[in-house]
Amino acid sequence: MVQQLIQPARGTAMGLLAVQSKPAGGAALGQVLIASGAAAVLTAALLVLGIGHRSGRIRLLSRLAAWSERGPGRGLPGWAALPSLVSLVSLVTALLGMYWDISLHISRGRDVGPLANIAHYPILIGLFGIFTAGVLAVVLPLGERPGAGAVRITRDWYAPAGGVLLAGAGFYALLGFPLDDMWHRIFGQDVTLWGPTHLMLIGGAGLSLVALMILEREGRAHRGDVAVRPWARHTRRAAMVGGLLIGLSVFQAEYDFGVPQFRLVHQPFMIAVAAGCALVVARLWIGRGGALSSVVFYMVVRGGVSLVVAGVIGQLWAAVPLYFAEAVCVELAAPALARRPLAFGAASGVLIGAAGFGAEYAWSHAVMRLPWTGDIIPEGMIMAVVGGVAGGLLGALLFLGLQGRLPRPAVARTVFAASLVAIAAAVTNGLLVTVPKDVRVSVTLTDLRGDAAHRTAGARITIAPADAVRDPAWVTVTAWQGGGLHVDRLTALGGGTYRTTGPMPLYGQWKTLVRLHDGRSMGAVPIYLPDDPAIGAKRLPAQPRSTRAVQNERRVLQRELKSGVPGWLWTVASAVVLCCSLILIIALGWGVARVSRRLPAVPEAQR
Repeated sequence: MVQQLIQPARGTAMGLLAVQSKPAGGAALGQVLIASGAAAVLTAALLVLGIGHRSGRIRLLSRLAAWSERGPGRGLPGWAALPSLVSLVSLVTALLGMYWDISLHISRGRDVGPLANIAHYPILIGLFGIFTAGVLAVVLPLGERPGAGAVRITRDWYAPAGGVLLAGAGFYALLGFPLDDMWHRIFGQDVTLWGPTHLMLIGGAGLSLVALMILEREGRAHRGDVAVRPWARHTRRAAMVGGLLIGLSVFQAEYDFGVPQFRLVHQPFMIAVAAGCALVVARLWIGRGGALSSVVFYMVVRGGVSLVVAGVIGQLWAAVPLYFAEAVCVELAAPALARRPLAFGAASGVLIGAAGFGAEYAWSHAVMRLPWTGDIIPEGMIMAVVGGVAGGLLGALLFLGLQGRLPRPAVARTVFAASLVAIAAAVTNGLLVTVPKDVRVSVTLTDLRGDAAHRTAGARITIAPADAVRDPAWVTVTAWQGGGLHVDRLTALGGGTYRTTGPMPLYGQWKTLVRLHDGRSMGAVPIYLPDDPAIGAKRLPAQPRSTRAVQNERRVLQRELKSGVPGWLWTVASAVVLCCSLILIIALGWGVARVSRRLPAVPEAQR
């Protein structure tokens, strides 16, 4: 069955000119200077507002904080209510930009420049909004100490720990932009979501929700005498946890669009981690129905973004993982185990990895361009259970910290570290692939149509030896970056022979290739590739008959990566990004522990 969304280029001559001028290693200096200048102006404006508020000369922030305290953030002090509102709006803005940007890269390839990609603007605005929300939480408290967990800035200036962490998460995400340009200059363009600097953008935005929950806890403790209607608190917390679920799910976006560059078992693992972490804390923190409410928020926002990107903007559709089955598993486990959060988190993780895996397996056949296959069931379910348990334990620790009930440090640190190690090990397993050796693919084109500028064709594809692919996760013809996306799951004819189910594009800027994924092995064979003068790559024309060896598909999907870069340089650069990420994660863990130890525990009647 062919699943495709091909969008014609707008303006052939201008389109070809734009393609030829696309840089392959970093932005033009002029665009870097413009972006840096804009960032400096915004930062200066934020500093003026903050200093003016602290000195009493500018009352704007005080008025906005008072309004949010009376309205959307009722029950929270202004220094928590206003940043929470700004942060949630900013996160939705950044999410829209991220999925729009990913769609553009899949359908059109790399950018002419960062300022030429319209999707970058909502990303930048959203991430700067997250940073702004953190700064607001830091500067708003005047003449008071915002709780026992507050961080001392000067002799008489204390900032809520959640605000400091929120600003840190926003800064970490924004740092990904200049680092991304440096990365491209050193290593070339990496057209993949899982580029190290790309993960900084996503991780900083997603993990900012943990800082926001800490800020909410500090605000509630500070204003504990203010009555809040249960439905209002339920809705606010469901939005926060639903936002966390969305943030953790963005890492799956390549699978949502149908062009994953890693093994298929990685997808159920990532779904289970997100579900375990977010839905466990949702059920414990919000109460009965909290997991389901958070998934409803997730579906409305995440599904709404897909509808806007595909239906309104006219880009690619991104499928949405279900998560309702996982939420039901968590809700069913709660009556028996909710009073023992760590046991509840582990048990929920097992259910998510088993029953949730089965539900997502069925759902993938309804909505995914690349549905799950029997090839991944044993390893995929094991990965999902590991991810579910690790995520569930992290969610339970987050809840216990928010309630002021963390176990003693030795236990909490051991569970926290063990969960992170399990996640890291499973991620490593999902990313390790092998390339099939001594395997060749023969392609015979059929049903040729159109002239050279609009050529399409079907194909008969033979893999030799015939048993090189036994029970594949996928055998597809994929074409992308030519103005749309074409994913054709081939029909098996037996004896290692397959046929396409529809015409594939073989013209213009399309990159068309056969993709093979069986067990741990992944490989590709190009059918048609365009000229790319920026990287010195020559056109590979589509021959009526061709036989080529299977190669590392990364070399085909990411043609822009520079060859000859020392391996140690890649290792060092990746280690720097990893260290920055660990600093953020450990800082969030410190924040959870700080509010748990210093703020009074939530009374039993309020749990």
